[in-house]
Amino acid sequence: MIPGTHPILSTDGARHLEAALFGGDETKEWAAIQRAGCSVGAAVLQDFLTIGGFPTRGRVLVLLGKGHNGADALVATAAILAQFPEARADVVFVFGERKMRPLAMRAWQECGRSHPRRLRILSPEITPSSATRYDLCLDGVFGFQFRPPVDPRVADFLSRVNALSIRLRAAVDLPSAGLFRADFTYATGAVKTAALENGNSGRLRYLDLGFFAGDAAGHARVLTAAVLEPLHRLRPSKCDKRSYGHLFVLGGSRSFPGAVLMAVLAALRSGVGLVTAFVPESLAPAFAARVPEAIWVGWPETPAGALALEGLHLLRERIERASALLMGPGISREKETHALITEIVKTISVPALLDADALQREIVHAAKASLVLTPHAGEFARIAGDTELEKFAVESGATIVLKGPVTRIASGRANLGPAPDGAEGSGAQKRTTIYHSFFGGPVLSRGGSGDLLAGIIGGLLAQSPDDPLLAAARGATWHGLAADCLARAHGEVAVHTTQLLDYLGSALRET
Repeated sequence: MIPGTHPILSTDGARHLEAALFGGDETKEWAAIQRAGCSVGAAVLQDFLTIGGFPTRGRVLVLLGKGHNGADALVATAAILAQFPEARADVVFVFGERKMRPLAMRAWQECGRSHPRRLRILSPEITPSSATRYDLCLDGVFGFQFRPPVDPRVADFLSRVNALSIRLRAAVDLPSAGLFRADFTYATGAVKTAALENGNSGRLRYLDLGFFAGDAAGHARVLTAAVLEPLHRLRPSKCDKRSYGHLFVLGGSRSFPGAVLMAVLAALRSGVGLVTAFVPESLAPAFAARVPEAIWVGWPETPAGALALEGLHLLRERIERASALLMGPGISREKETHALITEIVKTISVPALLDADALQREIVHAAKASLVLTPHAGEFARIAGDTELEKFAVESGATIVLKGPVTRIASGRANLGPAPDGAEGSGAQKRTTIYHSFFGGPVLSRGGSGDLLAGIIGGLLAQSPDDPLLAAARGATWHGLAADCLARAHGEVAVHTTQLLDYLGSALRET
């Protein structure tokens, strides 16, 4: 189990956790509501930076149900109003103010005392024509205790809210009834599987409230920034470039020259000691002038400008110097180059990361050494067919980083978690743990993002070749956190891919 990860819980699991933590003690519950609400408020303001920041005279719409989700939303509202003295909030009691539970009522009363002239109560009959434009909507109607079906009147209300003009829509813990359309869902204390499965969750943010002590068990887990903790420690005073691994990168073609360059640039930012890049000989001089920190080796080319089989000796005569190998960025789809990669994976003993067009079924199945695979959904279908991530990880023995809005990581090598709930006996089959990264987001939806990820993971793999799963988890987390920093600094639109590299340092220092 990777340190710095927490379990993703079912509804029953979340209920049992809260019972164990609080036992019905309202003092403990109120303290948790304070932590949750303040964390939501801070996270919302941080995410607002992506669209220019919360405005000085911002308008907030707060949707309240009966229970603790509403209390969390009210504490978050109070925190935002305290930071922005000219902001105002409209509050809707979906079931009426009198039906609020004691701690939700307490949160409402405290919010009212703190900001008595900046709160306005609205009727649930709010419509797009009758409502003002809002900067933020906080959904605190239903939590994980919700049981369908939803009252038609509430469903109609949520539908009308979805039609309002709102710049950022935030759900506390879960989108209410699965109907509220959130831009962000802030999972407080624990991520619930329902948030992963709901198409209206938007981007998930996990807000760690300290509910998990030690290595709490769980087959599905969420990565936190804590997995990067060793990377921002001081390095030993007596170290040199050989202390931090040597990554070999094999990639590029005349058709796709940029991908391998981006992978090398990212690898050089990963902390690896040395990078040697094997690229088509026509590209090597320009790349060496552009990035002199790497060692560039020109490789014989096919007539179309891809890597030719005849250059295999260049790798073989140097391979003993490598601690990891990255192959694939920009290699194109030439059969000769694929045959070259297949021949390499048959013979090497160092761990290898395969990316882009190196992700071919025959290459994956030919490998003898440990593999890290970094496919997007289409590439995963190419190598795995209809096989699910967990099963394919076990069958292939590889560590797989399945890129997507939520990146999932699974490994078939020494990564077995507990048996599924209800399994009994010594013969009960254990399951491969699946790690989820919620970092990154739409700013990564541009060409080259995957090449940067491959370079970062490759560099980390060279530094810890005996633990490919840890390298993959750290790489995905670091890449995603840097993307979040980039989006908050420049937005999600007017950026280019390699700007992300300038935020890798910021991402480490802020963890």
